[in-house]
Amino acid sequence: MQMKWAACAAAVVALLAVTTGCGGGTTQPANGTAPTASSGQKTLIFGRGGDSVTLDPSGSTDDESNMVCEEIYDTLVTYKIGTPELQPDLATSWEPSKDGMSWTFHLQQGVKFSDGTPFNADAVVFNFQRWGDPNSPYHKGSSFAHYKSDLGGFYGSPGAIIKDVEKVDDYTVRIDLTHPFAPLPNILTQVAYSIASPEAIKKYNGDISHHPVGTGAFEFVSWTPNDKIVLKKNPNYRTPGLPKLDQLIFQVIPDNTARLNALRAGQIDLMEGLNPSDIQSVKSDPNLNLYVSPSNNVGYLAFNTQKKPFDDPRVRQAIAMCIDKKALIDAYYNGLADAGVTILPPKNWAYDSSIQDYPVDIAKAKQLLAEAGYPNGFDTELWAMPIPRPYMPQPQQIATAIQGDLAKIGIHAKIVTYDWATYLKKTDSGEHTMCLLGWSAGTWDPTTFMYTLLDSKNAVPPANNSAFYKNPAVDKLLEQALTVSDQNQRAELYKQAQKLVFQDEPYVPLVHSQPVRAGSKRVIGFTPQVTGGPQFTSVDLSN
Repeated sequence: MQMKWAACAAAVVALLAVTTGCGGGTTQPANGTAPTASSGQKTLIFGRGGDSVTLDPSGSTDDESNMVCEEIYDTLVTYKIGTPELQPDLATSWEPSKDGMSWTFHLQQGVKFSDGTPFNADAVVFNFQRWGDPNSPYHKGSSFAHYKSDLGGFYGSPGAIIKDVEKVDDYTVRIDLTHPFAPLPNILTQVAYSIASPEAIKKYNGDISHHPVGTGAFEFVSWTPNDKIVLKKNPNYRTPGLPKLDQLIFQVIPDNTARLNALRAGQIDLMEGLNPSDIQSVKSDPNLNLYVSPSNNVGYLAFNTQKKPFDDPRVRQAIAMCIDKKALIDAYYNGLADAGVTILPPKNWAYDSSIQDYPVDIAKAKQLLAEAGYPNGFDTELWAMPIPRPYMPQPQQIATAIQGDLAKIGIHAKIVTYDWATYLKKTDSGEHTMCLLGWSAGTWDPTTFMYTLLDSKNAVPPANNSAFYKNPAVDKLLEQALTVSDQNQRAELYKQAQKLVFQDEPYVPLVHSQPVRAGSKRVIGFTPQVTGGPQFTSVDLSN
């Protein structure tokens, strides 16, 4: 892989030609070709570990897809970078009705999609109908997995939260609900609720996975699979003087060390997936900056609770007792992580600090396995991600460490992996026994952890509930928390749910990491976004 990247990087630096890719595959161009580095324009290259799966935000469930979509599209509401403070994006303001049964959003005026068509209330209603109305002719080209999991299902289905979305006037929409839903503005900050050009959706008959058109600061140019995605400045972006970059390239470099070498050589400008062992050397390098973000994620081991022997909570608890989380954090996170106890990160306002984690106790773990009918352990599979993620920078090594811990209690696990898109498809379908995955929350609201990963409604393929966990008592608490507006009451409901889930242990929450990135000191104004939202709108490059 490193040799392949060396040849590829040379071509990128020399030519930055987006119509051919040294990684092979087919480039899918938009309008025209991107400028080259020799034109004197500002091009930032972001190095990452894997490729996107889709550029249709409504179907994006992985960070590699999200990070590109966030530069092309906008949402109605967003977060002020690095904070839990909501701020306007395509909506200027919003308010609930007195009875909480609807929300009204007032929209920006004079905004256009990058194809030149207008953004207005009709565009917002069109997108909501595409996401939520199975009778829409454009309810296709995507799984709409986030909509289904966040909002209880499609229009008219049992549990659906949104009843309808109506145009009030050209720049006002009203979202009518089946019951009060306090987190709605927070939910709509997520990339899955980006507003796409209705004309582009019609042109490509609902399939915009390779034809993204939004209102964001950048527009799509080309995609060479498993190599790079190229974006260019949107000349019609609504904020004068932005973006400052002319071109933005997302370059795939699978190996963390090769990616850092490319950064040091000036072949890329920013990177994710820094090996913890390299953090100190980056800190001491006068040409580089280190970026450490607060944790709003979880890296976990998910059990498929619908498959034996993982349908028995004693087996799941036994495995939780044999995994040394502190050793994982010391070895693979350089201490920049908190040990997971529940799915929620410790700084979340609904986190239950009274829950004490399972201690590492090999004797007790063996006893639980014997009680469950496995005194000699058993053979199984441990699925491991093929690419690094912020919550799991070295998944293969972490899988090997867990494999060793499992062997101590007689569980012999074969490590299994696939390419990223296949891995997600298979785990979403429940083909795994145990799998390593994680969740980087798109909002600061606990529902995007708790409801998304634990409610039984989300245990239907394509499932965000990777454990396929079903507990009616937990469902009741989580769904009640969605209807309560008082934050203290909501926190109490989530704490009750955490206690029940902890006893069932459908996941082993391994870590809540502080994602680390590195960048050239040529990069000006980069602040990593902890939740969803564009990161490069205001970024510049010095000479």
